[in-house]
Amino acid sequence: MGMTRRLAAAAIALACSLGPASAETWPARPVRIIVPFAAGSTPDAVTRVLADRLQARLGQPFIVENKPGASGNLGTDAVAKAEPDGYTLGVSIVGPLVLNQFLFPRLPYDPARDLVPVTLTASQPSVLVVSNGLGVSSVAELLAKLKGDSGKLNFGSIGLGSLSHLAVEALAAKAGGTVVHVPYQGSPAVVTALTRGDVQLAVMPAGAVVPQARAGAFKMLAVTSPEPSRLLPDLPTLRSAGVDGVEADAWNGLVAPAKTPEAVTSAIRREVAAAFDAPEIREKLAAQYMEPIPSSRERFEAVIAGERARWEPLIRARNIRVGQ
Repeated sequence: MGMTRRLAAAAIALACSLGPASAETWPARPVRIIVPFAAGSTPDAVTRVLADRLQARLGQPFIVENKPGASGNLGTDAVAKAEPDGYTLGVSIVGPLVLNQFLFPRLPYDPARDLVPVTLTASQPSVLVVSNGLGVSSVAELLAKLKGDSGKLNFGSIGLGSLSHLAVEALAAKAGGTVVHVPYQGSPAVVTALTRGDVQLAVMPAGAVVPQARAGAFKMLAVTSPEPSRLLPDLPTLRSAGVDGVEADAWNGLVAPAKTPEAVTSAIRREVAAAFDAPEIREKLAAQYMEPIPSSRERFEAVIAGERARWEPLIRARNIRVGQ
C-alpha cells in the first residue's frame, strides 16, 4: 500500500507539472490567427503588425488567415469551432462579439458560450465628419441641423449595422431627428461620397478620414472617444460638446475558442503586452491613428458588456436588421 500511495502521489505531481509547462512553452508550433475581415482592413493591419512582432519574439510562425464574410460571422465561427489549445486565435471587433447577435436572425456561434476574450489589442478613435457644403462648423450646429432638417440629410457608413451606421443613428436620436442611411462598400467609398456631397455626414475610423479632412475635402467636428484622443488632441469629444453616450471607438481584440486553458490564454496575454511595448510597434500603429491597449480578460469583458448596454437598445428601438 505504501508503494501504491507513492506511485499515485508521483502521478499527481507529474500531472500538475505538465499543465504549467504547456503554458510556459507556448507556442511550441505555428499559431494561426483568423481575421474575419478582408486583407487591408483595420483589424487585418493591426494583426499583421502584431503577428510579425510575436514571430520575431517567440521564434514560431504566426500565420494570419483572412476569412471574411457575413459581417465577420464566418471567420468568427471558424475560431469558435477550432481546437481550444491556443494554436487557433481570432481577431474580433464589436460586430461579431456584440452587435451581430441583435442584427442577424441567428448566428452560427454564441459569442458568450463559444469564445473566450483574451486581450484587447488596439483602438482607433472614430471621427464625426461633415461635408463642406453642409454649412456647419460645430457639433452644436450639426445637432440643430439634424433636428431642424429631420429626414432630409444623408449619412454614409461602411454597411448596415456597422459601428459607423449605429453611431450616426445614436447621434440623430440625441438630436431628436432622423437621417437617411446610405451604406457603402468600404471606407474609400464613404470618403468619396462625403467629398462630392452625396452624403452630408459620417462617423468613421480616424485612419479613413483624417488625411482627407486635413487636405480640406470635408470637416472634422469631434471624436467619439469618451476621453480626448492623444492622437487627435485638436478635436473635442462628443461628450465635451454636450453629447453623452455616443462612443464608437474602433477597437480590436484577440479571442480564443471556449475551454482554452486559462494558463495558455494568460501566456498569450503576456506575450501580446510585451510585443506592444516595442517602440517601433507603437510608431507603426500611431501612423495609422491606432494605439495599443493590451488588457486583462476582465477589462475586455467589461468593454463587451458596455458595448452591449450601449447598442442593444438602439438596435431594437430603430428596428435595425440584417437579413430576415
